[in-house]
Amino acid sequence: MLHYALIFFVISVIAGLLGFRGVESGASKIAKVFFFIFLVLAILVVLGTLLGISLFA
Repeated sequence: MLHYALIFFVISVIAGLLGFRGVESGASKIAKVFFFIFLVLAILVVLGTLLGISLFA
């Protein structure tokens, strides 16, 4: 998930440098969504580990 967020971030930066504002805006929004999904999943895994809940077994 973080991999896709980074890809869309790079696309956003490159599009911004080249002047494609619409592409930059869209890629930036997608990158933010993927990043926040990653954060929520990472927090859930950390909390599950701290509470002793086996998430994958």
